This record gives sequence, structure tokens and C-alpha cells, in this order.
Amino acid sequence: FWFINNNSWALLQLLLLVSFSQAEDRVCLQMGDPENPQLTKDGDIILGGIFSFHRSWINRRDTYMHKPLPLQCISLNFRGFQYAQAMLFAIDEINNSSDLLPGITLGCKVYDSCGSIARGVRASLALINSQETTFKLSDKCTKPAQVQAIMGESSSSLNMAAATVIGPFHIPLISHFATCDCLSDKNKYPSFLRTIPSDHYQSRALAQLVKYFGWTWVGAIRTNDDYGNNGMATFIETAEELGICVEYSVAVFRTDPPEKIQQIIDVIKASTSRVIVGFLSQRDIDVLILEMSQHNLTGYQWVGSEAWIFDSHIAAMDVHYILNGAVGLFIPKAHVTGMKEFILDVKPLNSSSKELFREFWEALFDCKFEDSASTTTENQRECSGHEDLAGVKNTFTDMSLMSIFYNIYKEVYAVAHTLHDILSCNNTCNKTILQHLKRIRFKTKEGDEVYFNENGDPPAKYEIINWQPTENGNVEFVPVGLYDASLPADRQLTLTNRTLVPVSVCSEKCPPGTRKVLQKGKPVCCYDCLRCADGEISNNSISCVRCHSEFWSNERRDACIKKKEEFLSYEEMMGALLTAASLLGTCLTAVVMFIFFRYRRTPIVRANNSELSFLLLFSLTLCFLCSLTFIGRPSGWSCMLRHTAFGITFVLCISCVLGKTMVVLMVFRATLPGSKVMKWFGPAQQRLSVLGFTLIQVFICLLWLTISPPFPFQNIKDFKDRIILECALGSALGFWSVLGYIGLLAMFCFILAFLARKLPDNFNEAKFITFSMLIFCAVWVTFIPAYVSSPGKFSVAVEIFAILSSGFGLLICIFIPKCYIILLKPDRNTKRNLMGKEGPTH
Repeated sequence: FWFINNNSWALLQLLLLVSFSQAEDRVCLQMGDPENPQLTKDGDIILGGIFSFHRSWINRRDTYMHKPLPLQCISLNFRGFQYAQAMLFAIDEINNSSDLLPGITLGCKVYDSCGSIARGVRASLALINSQETTFKLSDKCTKPAQVQAIMGESSSSLNMAAATVIGPFHIPLISHFATCDCLSDKNKYPSFLRTIPSDHYQSRALAQLVKYFGWTWVGAIRTNDDYGNNGMATFIETAEELGICVEYSVAVFRTDPPEKIQQIIDVIKASTSRVIVGFLSQRDIDVLILEMSQHNLTGYQWVGSEAWIFDSHIAAMDVHYILNGAVGLFIPKAHVTGMKEFILDVKPLNSSSKELFREFWEALFDCKFEDSASTTTENQRECSGHEDLAGVKNTFTDMSLMSIFYNIYKEVYAVAHTLHDILSCNNTCNKTILQHLKRIRFKTKEGDEVYFNENGDPPAKYEIINWQPTENGNVEFVPVGLYDASLPADRQLTLTNRTLVPVSVCSEKCPPGTRKVLQKGKPVCCYDCLRCADGEISNNSISCVRCHSEFWSNERRDACIKKKEEFLSYEEMMGALLTAASLLGTCLTAVVMFIFFRYRRTPIVRANNSELSFLLLFSLTLCFLCSLTFIGRPSGWSCMLRHTAFGITFVLCISCVLGKTMVVLMVFRATLPGSKVMKWFGPAQQRLSVLGFTLIQVFICLLWLTISPPFPFQNIKDFKDRIILECALGSALGFWSVLGYIGLLAMFCFILAFLARKLPDNFNEAKFITFSMLIFCAVWVTFIPAYVSSPGKFSVAVEIFAILSSGFGLLICIFIPKCYIILLKPDRNTKRNLMGKEGPTH
């Protein structure tokens, strides 16, 4: 044929096709060994089912030298039989109904997956293929599917594999127990639906449950398959959002070697968390519990997924109370009239699969048939086939998973309602079962509404189950709360019976007044607690918050309290002493004024310019009294009064002293021949000089009050823990101008008095004025640095002390010596004695 041209080659192909089409002995062969169902029921429309009648299988090592033997299933699983019976119950109920699919009977073909993904896929392919093994070439090799829908297995991984295979054929695969969130992806699994909520909700609900009990430091164990890995991944993600830390996360599978199981046990032993979140299947937790029992790993708080939390078989196996007190989520309880009685009526199974029935019967009653091929123990009795189930108590007779059986019941009814709608509609109706099934909505005879969302999932609602031991040593599954994903986030989780729970945290909660500091290299749940700094508080133990500027932290650093307001008050010791000193000065000045007035006609009073003396005493009285305006809570009027009154009264005082000093100088200047100076410095001129000097200060004060007057001010900068109530200067230039003017007059007075100190005459008081001005200037020179450096109310005290000191200095130096002579030395209070021998006439 290498030398045939294109036209000849086309002709040859046509001849070959015709010759083959005419050969009647040519057939199309189905490849592989046929798969036969374990349970069958005849009917007009066939439904498929895949359940695990066995828990495991024998592992064989293939040598690839010959065709591998079929998978040999071992370890009978009573739950699989319960699931199959629930399916048969629903089919029988529908077949006996006159309202649903009238005149049409449903049948079924159920396969055993043994929990094997490979066997489950083979069962799926067998259900969608015809049972015929050969076809004539003239017929189509592809036949319509023998089933209209398949009731899927419990395992998420098996359903994922099966849904991938049958998805292109648009045959619905409905599961009663496969919860992996990944199965909600309709791009990958377009034909998959389920009657149990997705782990999208369960994982988040478990995280919220852990958060509710205050467990922030947990361990995590998962089944090493799609169910466990995806569910735990969502749990950890949600837990981190809620502030929960996972100390370890390990995976286990029932076929793992002992070494790997031991590694998991070592991880649990080395951990510090007391809570274990178990996203495990029934068969995997069996293996784990058995190993933990050998190491006496009790005392842990378990949080479980729906796959095992309500399983009485696991509770019965837990003879060492490893799972004691476990809490978790399960489908709300359900009751279906007649289902329990139907499941326990096992005789009809005998007509469906005699071989499987015999194995089931022997395991159920712990006996052996006479012709049984299996090994018989010495004390094992012979099966009669008429044993009574009433005295049997094992997994098959346990009806605790009625909620799961109800899910299977709803699956069958969902398909039946879909078929009923399709058969009832006209020719224009879409005949695709899958599309109709996704939109189906009906109520069961128990009143529950059944429907699927856009992802093929039912509404998510769970009961919170707690394992509570009874007096006889058994475990009671007690509902303690609800989780409803359809409610708002803050109301989804409700617990009705909260008991004392263990503590599982990496670090104890920080007490109020402290903040968390993460430990280097550890999760966020591991931290140290540091006391908040001054002025900061903490109530949530996460971080410290600084108090408002007018508040300060209390001793415990858990509340902000109003800062103590501090000012120089009359009640405190320092304020009281200064007030007493001010009143003492006022009283002394009044006494001196009284003495001077009483002895106003005596030579010593008249010789020292009595008019200026009385004015000086009056100004000293005002100086002593103005110090009282510095004491007490600052207010607008007191701030303006204290500085201006101080400035004006002191200028009046210094002006009087200056006038007296100038009188002394002028008196002696007037004694010189031809001097007429006294006519320019008589009483009127003295009064005008005092008035003029004082008016200058009044003008400065008026400018200060007009432009920027003093005002009350809360000083929160100098002291962090208290507020200093003080008078702000307003214009600093105004304040220092007032002080500067007083200082200028004082220096001028001091110079004049110093020049007149040695003038000859006993009545010369210049030396006393010199001493008084020396004290005055010394006080106010030291006042400036002391005032600037004194904190808070002490600056006010310094100013008052300076006022009182200078006032007492003037009073004592100028007037006390004269009072001494007036009262105690009256013999010296004569004109002759005052003039002296060489003194000038006056």
C-alpha cells in the first residue's frame, strides 16, 4: 500500500468500510470485568446507590505480571446496611403512594464501595452503563444510562471521584453525608447535590463554638482526605480571624502505618493545649482512639465534626473515656414514621443478595451457617436463619443516626418529585432530570421543606451536641445549643446549657491595666502581659490607650480618672501660712499707722514727712492685702486683679519711699546758702511726684489689660498626673514691664538713699531706706529665677513670698525703729535730740 496514490487510498478505505459493515459476526465488546450490584430491586425506573457495606479492604502488592485480582472487602459495616434500608424504605413508600408517580414503580441497584475510591468509581461507571457485555456493530455502543440518579456514598473523597466521572453525563449524584465544601464548586462537580450542609458552614460554626468557650490555644487532627483537609483548612482560617491559635495540625488515615500514628501521639503528648478539634471520619477516629487508649491520653476536651460526634458506635468503643465531654455539631434530630421498623426488618435483604445477606446475618447475630466458607470459632453457635433481632444490641440496632437516614429519605423523594414533574409536563418541558432536581422544592410528610441552593446544598442548621456520661457508664448525646447559618452573624450560635469548661490558652488573659506583648517566634495567642505606662489604661488586655489630656490613669491602670486640680488654696498648709503672713503684715501696718496717728504731733513723726509716711503705710497695707488675690482658684477677675493690683500698689509704695528719700536730700540741699530747692519740692510737688510715678504704672497696666490681659489657664504639660490651675500672663511683655518699672523705681530710690545715708542728723532716715531698698531689690532679684523654675502652685507661692518679704522689709526697716523710739524711748522723741548738736535747724 505504500505505492497507492491518494485517490486509490480513498477508494480502498471505502471498500474496507463496506466489507466490514456487511460482516454480521462483528461485535462491540465491553472492556473489563462486569460489576454486579450487591442489592437490587426491580422497577420501571431504576435508582442507583453506592454505600460502604464493608469498612476496608485487603491491600495487595501488584507485581504487574498478571491481571490484578478484584478488591477483597473486609470488616462488615452495619451503617452501610442502615443507609441501604433507608433508601429501600423511601422507595417502598413512594411505590405505595397514589399521589407520587402513580402507576410507575421505582427500583434500585446498590453497590458496595468498601470505602475505596477506586471501587466507588467502578460502581459509578457500572450504574451509568448497560449490563450487556456485547453489542452488534450495527447498534450503537453507547447505551442510555441504566439509572436516573445515584444516591452517593458518605465519603467526600469518593463522591468527588464519582462526580468527576459521571458529571459529563448529567446524571445527578446526591449524597447524604459528604460535607466537603469543595463539592459546592459547580464548575468541577455540576451534577453533585447533597441533603447535608456543606463544611463551609460547619467549619466556621466549630470555630465560633471554640471562641464561645474561650479556647484560644487548640490542637487540630484531621482525616487525611478531602473531607478532613478542606474542612480543617476552613476551620483554621476562620479560627485565625477570631483570634484562635492552632498549636499543631496533623493528619491521620486509617491505613497509616503504626509509626505515623505514633508520631501523632507524640505530638499530642508534647503539646500544651488541652482542646483538640477533630475533623475526622468515623473509621479514622476509631484507629486514633484505640492508640490513644494505649497511652492513657485522657483529660482532653474534644471538639468534633458531624462525622463522629453523634455516633454511638464510637462512644461504645471509647472504653477509656478519651472523648468524655466532647462537644460538636450534628444535624438536628429527625423522626420518620415507620423507618425504624423497616430498617430493623432485615428479612427482605435475603431476596436481594444472598451472599451479602449471609455475611450480614452472621455478623449481626455472631453465628455461622453450616455451609459457611468463613472460619468458625470453637464457641460460635450455628445460624438457624430465624434469629430474633429483639435481643441484639449493636450498631445496626442503634438509631442515633436517624437524621442521616432522613437525608437519604429526602434524596429519594427529591428524585421522585423531579420524575413526577417531568412526566406530568407537556412535550415542551425540559426533560433534563438534573436541571429539574436543582429547582425542586417540596415538603416531606414530616413537614420539613426540601430544596437546594445554587450550589446544590441544603440550608445549614446544626445542633450542638455534648457527650455526657450516665450512671451506668454509657454516653448520652445531649443537645446544648443550636447553630443556624440563616440568622444574622451575632445570633447564629446559641447555647442553652453552658457548664463548667476546661481552660485551654497559651497565655492567660492579661488582667486589666496591662497589654499584650507577643513572644518572639510564637503564635499571636502566646504573649506576655506588661503593665500600662502612666496615663494609659487597658480594659481589653490587647493594647493600652492613653487617657484624655484632662484625665489620668488610676493605680490599677484600668480606668481614667479626672486629674486632680492643683492651685494654692486657703485650706492647705502653705496657703494658710501665707494667708496668715499677709494678715499679720496688714495688722502690723495698721498698728504702726495707729501709733503714727496717735503720736502724729511728736517730733519723730513730723520730722519724717508724716503725710508720705501715712501714704506709705496705706500702700503697704494694700501690698499685704493684694497677696491674698494670689490664693484660691484662679478666675478671670482674680488673674487680672492680682498682677495689676500688685504692680500699682508696689509702685505707690516705692513712690512714697522715693519721695521721702528725695525730701531728705532736698532738706540738706536747702541748708546751703542761697539754695531755693525746697520751693520746688514742697508738699504739693511731693504729692504730684507720687501721683505721676503711680499713673505711669497705671497706664502700663491698662495697656496690658487692653492688649492681652492675664487669664485663668489649665497647665497640663508640667505635670502629667494633675492639672495646675494658674494665671497665664497673657502678654509676657506687659508682666515684665510692670516688674521692670517697679525695679527701676526701686533702684533709683536705692541710689538716692545710699547717697544720703551719711548725711549728719539723727532724724535722717536715709540709712533705713537704704536697708529697706537693699532687701527689696535682693528679694526681687532672687524672685526672677525662683519664679521661673518653681513648678505649679509653688511659682505663685514664690511671688506671694516676694511680695510679703519686700513689704515686711519696708515696714520693719523704715517704721519699726521709729515705733521703738516712740513707745520705748520717749526721751529721744524730742526736737533737740533729733537735730543733734551739729544738726541743721528745721
